[in-house]
Formats: sequence, C-alpha cells, structure tokens
Amino acid sequence: MPPSTVTDTKQPVPDAGWRRARQGNSLSEVYASIRVPAADASFWRKLMAFWGPGLLIAVGYMDPGNWATDIAGGARYGYTLLSVVLISNLFAMLLQHLAAKLGIVTGRDLAQACRDHYSRPVSLVLWVLCEIAIAACDLAEVIGSAIALNLLFGLPLAWGVVFTVLDVLVVLYFQNKGFRIIESIVAGLIFIIFGCFVYEIVASNPDWLALSKGLMPRLEIVTNPAMLYVAIGILGATVMPHNLYLHSSIVQTRAFPQDEPGKRSAIKFATIDSTVALFLAFFVNAAILVTAAAAFHGKGYENVADITDAHKLLTPVLGAGAASVLFAVALLASGQSSTLTGTLAGQIVMEGFLNLRLKPWLRRLITRSIAVVPALFVTILYGEKGTGQLLVLSQVILSFQLSFAVVPLVLFTSNKAKMGVFVNKPVVKVVAWVISAIIIALNVFLLWQTFTEGA
Repeated sequence: MPPSTVTDTKQPVPDAGWRRARQGNSLSEVYASIRVPAADASFWRKLMAFWGPGLLIAVGYMDPGNWATDIAGGARYGYTLLSVVLISNLFAMLLQHLAAKLGIVTGRDLAQACRDHYSRPVSLVLWVLCEIAIAACDLAEVIGSAIALNLLFGLPLAWGVVFTVLDVLVVLYFQNKGFRIIESIVAGLIFIIFGCFVYEIVASNPDWLALSKGLMPRLEIVTNPAMLYVAIGILGATVMPHNLYLHSSIVQTRAFPQDEPGKRSAIKFATIDSTVALFLAFFVNAAILVTAAAAFHGKGYENVADITDAHKLLTPVLGAGAASVLFAVALLASGQSSTLTGTLAGQIVMEGFLNLRLKPWLRRLITRSIAVVPALFVTILYGEKGTGQLLVLSQVILSFQLSFAVVPLVLFTSNKAKMGVFVNKPVVKVVAWVISAIIIALNVFLLWQTFTEGA
C-alpha cells in the first residue's frame, strides 16, 4: 500500500525505497514517515499523531530576534505594543493554517508551488528574498546564542559567535534520528522557555490593569514613527516568512489518506496543532514585553533595548535572584531550538525554488557562515550595543520580506484550480487579503518615514 493511504498505526511505515522513488516530494527523506491512526480512531489519538509540526513553527515566533524587539517595545512604551504582539499572533494563526492547507492539499510546499506557478526569473527573485530572510533569522539565532553563552558562562561574544557554527554537527546528528526526535527536542526546549517566563512574569509583578489595556490597539502606534519602527520589528519577528515555507512542508511528514476525507482530517488536526502552539508563542512574546515593561518602563530604564542590559538589570530591579539566570537559560534554549527549524527551512527553500539538493550539513554550514560573518564583524567592532541593534534590524528585514511570502500563499490557496474543494472560503479570502494589505501598507509606510526623515 502506498504510504499516502496509510490509515492505521499498525501498518508499516513507508519504506526507504518508496521515498527514494518520490524525490520530488518536499523533504523527501522524511515524507509520509509518521503514521496516523485509522479514520475511526479517537480525537485524541489523531491529534497526537499530528502534534509536533506546530511546535517547530512556534519556535520561529519566540527566537532571539523577538526578544530584542519585545524588550525595546516594553522598556520604551510600557504595555502599549502588547496589542501588536496579539494582532501579529492572530495574523500568524491564519497564515500558518493556509500554509498547512497548501501542503496537505497540493502535496507541494510553498517554495515548490512558487516554482510551479511563476516564471524562472520571478522564482529566482523570490528565492533570493527568502534566503535573505533566512540569513536574517539565522543572524538572530547566532547573536542570541552567543549572548546567552556570554551571560551564562562569560564566553566572549566573538567566541560565542564562532562557537555557534559547531551546532551544524548537532543538527546533523539529530536529523538522522528521525523527525519525531527533532519534534521532541524542540518541545523540550519550548517547555524550558515557557517555564522560565512563568517565573519572570510572577517576579515582575506587572500592572494587570495597564496590561489588559495594552491589548487594545492605539492609533499612536501608527502615528509615532519610532513606535512604528519597533512595532513593525515585532510584526516581522512574530510572523516569520520562512515559517510559511517550513509549515507547508513538514505537515507532509504525516502519512494521511490522499482522499478528500483524509485531507480534511489532516487540515483540521494540523490547524489545531499550530494554533495551540502559537498560543504558547504568544505567551512567551507577551511575557518578554510585559517583563520589560514592568521592570524598566517608568523607572528610569526606558533606554534598555538590548538583551544584555535587560539581563544585568533584571535581578537588581526586580529583586528576584533567579530572574537573570533563567532569562539567559531561556535565551539559550530559544537560540538552539531556532537552529533546528532554521536548518529545515533552508533546506526546503533551496530544494523547492531551485530543485537543488545539498547534504544537510553543507546547507547548514553555508547559511551559518552567511550569518556568522556580519555578526562577528559587528561584535568585534561595536560590541554588545552593536549586536543588539543588529538584532532589531534583522527583524525589520524579515518584515520587509514577509509580503513576498504572504501574497503567493494567499493567491495559491484562493485558487480553485490548485485547491479544488479546499479553496479558501470567501470570508477567509477577504481576511487573508486584508492581512496581506496591512503588512504591505505598514512596510511601505515605514520605508516612507525612513527616507523622508533622512532627506
């Protein structure tokens, strides 16, 4: 029986020979490698079979780049930008649902779908833009991990940046152990991050009334250029463009039936998986901003905008001895978990757009090198302040690239010829295009503000 019709956990996993014959599939080495229960199985058995890809997606929403933008937003503007974190996560939930649906229904990831649909020159442009986004994300992981190693063990930042290259070997080792192993490792790291920030929230003792008001959007966010810059950084750090490519691929690791009921079930459980995981990511992002707001805003520390300063000040300001240590532990877990998903995203994008397959360790070494060079340069020349500014800038770059991933995604999932009965419903189509328009408009506005101020 072909693996695409596997419906019972007692049936054999698709053998390696079949996967070799289907090299056109996304991540062919793990395609349809995880069995799913029969159609009459319980809700929870089905959910556990599909549980996992959402956690890998959620990692991208709590990587070190988010920390820099959330800390800057909380310290400067208190709880005001909490609404941006909430709206960004709501955007993300819909967009990740569309990405999962595209992969499940068409059997193509977003990169492959772009290659199929667009001309070669357009596909190459989209590939370059996506590689820039992955490099920016990787840059955040490199800097974040280096800062965490410095905070925990006193390792100089420059050496920490170089040390992060070695995680290529770690990623390669776990990739060879199966996809469930990677999902389990990421789940463990997310649990560490979550636990650390539960403590931070309790220790910071935020103003709950002001916090609840911060969840309501304010016009000032758009009219204040400095606040808008940080807000767009939060948007770029939250809705990660490479996560859309990643999600459309890794949902295909499940061996669900390739008929209409099987695909509907897969979409349902993949959406539950990603939505719940993104709620966890929202808590972490909100917790970072709330901790910064409670600890620094209105207390003379409004200029705290980088991770190192926040770490140094948390314990003396909050009076909680473990605050700084757990902050650094969560940062290290964040950087390392993002490394795993960054590897997969890079592989998916290169294979999807170019149909070029490299060994995972070589692909990781290339992307890591691209990130290490600017990080090492800035670290040596400008030290801690320079790396903090570079982190925020990397998230703004991600936000600029976001439009070039979101528009094709909405276009493809709204195309009946591609999606058939699974095409976006009219209300979903309208909401998705509104989200796309908001993302594009915010980025154009930020560019206009930047250039007019510099004139």
